[in-house]
Amino acid sequence: MCRVAKNFRFKGWLFFKLWGKISTSMTDKTAVITGATKGLGRAIAEIFAENGFDLCVCARTEADLDAMQEEWKKRFPASTLFAFPADMSKKSEVMEFAGFIRKTWQQVGVLINNAGIYLPGGVSDEREGTLETLLETNLYSAYHLTRALLPLMIPHQSGHIFNMCSVASILAYPNGGSYSISKFALLGFSKCLREEMKTKRIKVTAVLPGATWSDSWQGASLPYERLMQASDIAKAVWGCYNLSDAAVVEELLIRPQLGDL
Repeated sequence: MCRVAKNFRFKGWLFFKLWGKISTSMTDKTAVITGATKGLGRAIAEIFAENGFDLCVCARTEADLDAMQEEWKKRFPASTLFAFPADMSKKSEVMEFAGFIRKTWQQVGVLINNAGIYLPGGVSDEREGTLETLLETNLYSAYHLTRALLPLMIPHQSGHIFNMCSVASILAYPNGGSYSISKFALLGFSKCLREEMKTKRIKVTAVLPGATWSDSWQGASLPYERLMQASDIAKAVWGCYNLSDAAVVEELLIRPQLGDL
């Protein structure tokens, strides 16, 4: 089942138009995934849907969400998909997405902060404003959405938060510049959150994937096997989620078999 949230802004108000009834059930088989229509986010959404989760997802492009919904009807008829168009680099839209989730569910079982962008350049020569853009998308979106959704986890003493970091979170490399800075910061956020949430029985995992095939690698003249598949990362995330309550993977570092590019 697919349910679409269309947002209409008028004089500062946000109106939601829903096809179908909003779910208010209390269940931990609910997952929120940002940037879910492509790449890693899409692969992760699919593996959670395969395992019986209802999903609440967002992306910037409404046409991509529409296409995802059409595919969901055929592939995952037992998974309810709520879709919301949002630019996660804008705090106002992050909070609108969070508000939609709170209206839809009383409990969130999994939060996957996947939305992010890559802009090449070095600290000394990248365009003015690059750092701000990357921090807003790669760090602030995760920070604000997590804070907004913790009230749907903490009272239940349950939940798992995944922050999609990168090998760039631990390794500076040429032309990485502000991208690496933003990913270092996201890993720092994950570490702080992990310490705060451990006594609340909420797991926090930082995922640090190396080069993985996605739209950003289109046209690259590399052997297909040189990069990882998005499904590899999704399977690893699912494995982390599927551990017993007594165990948590704090940092998941995944690299291509032949090493970083």
